[in-house]
Amino acid sequence: MDCEQYPAYFTQENYSEIVTRYEPEQRAAWCYMRPVSRPCCTPELLSELEHFHRSIEQCVKRDAERGNRDGLRFLVLASRIPGVFNLGGDLALFLRLIRAGDREGLFRYAKSCIDLLHVGYHLPITTISLVQGDAFGGGFEGALTSRVLVAERRAQMGLPEILFNLFPGMGAYSLLARKLDPARAERLILSGRMYSAEELYEMGVVDVLAENDQGEEAVYAYMKKHNRAHNGYEAIHKVRQIYNPISYDELMRIVAIWVDTALQLNERDLRVMERISRAQEKLAILRPPAAVKQLA
Repeated sequence: MDCEQYPAYFTQENYSEIVTRYEPEQRAAWCYMRPVSRPCCTPELLSELEHFHRSIEQCVKRDAERGNRDGLRFLVLASRIPGVFNLGGDLALFLRLIRAGDREGLFRYAKSCIDLLHVGYHLPITTISLVQGDAFGGGFEGALTSRVLVAERRAQMGLPEILFNLFPGMGAYSLLARKLDPARAERLILSGRMYSAEELYEMGVVDVLAENDQGEEAVYAYMKKHNRAHNGYEAIHKVRQIYNPISYDELMRIVAIWVDTALQLNERDLRVMERISRAQEKLAILRPPAAVKQLA
């Protein structure tokens, strides 16, 4: 595919949950989450994100087959919701499925998350998450999937699942244990607390810390730096994949534990999940710290 064909290729789909664009100068595709119902990982949002990522995957493969060296180089995931990147798993759906004892429904949802993570994590281009607001639970997991995590100072990220006796089962452990180490990954997961972007930058989870409202500029600066040493950056990524790969089997085995654990939650746990689910809704319009306090 020739470079000039990319804009049409990436905008021809009639998406309702995401907005996409292509910038030929940077050779970058941008994907902005814009969920219609709730700013969470709804099945509809997951489906459109996976479809878009699959189209990216096909496009890059086609470029490789044709020897096109001027093709896509970057994919940026961001959000069009002010103050919110993504508030995590669809807790309202979880509550219905758990109370109904619907193992197949829980597994189907979790598998859709893993399918998206797996294709995004293994894309042969540089993926970047731009977090300009709150990223909780599955939203944080989604941000971690990218090779590079850029966050503005006001952003807050965390994994609150332990507060209702569960754990983040869609990639958090695998991703954090490789980015940090298992001990620090477990401390972060079991704390259940929200972390500032600066805290996560000091820990090594956030790769680029940007000033507020300067996130996109930070992404462009990273692209420019990357392009000056593209071969070196890509080689290091390949080495990392060889040294400590993440397999689909690993992710699915963890999902099986997550489903079993979710079905063991008692009514007290589910009431806490309900409270956090309501907080998810409010966080779409309220800003921390007032809304985040409701998660505890």
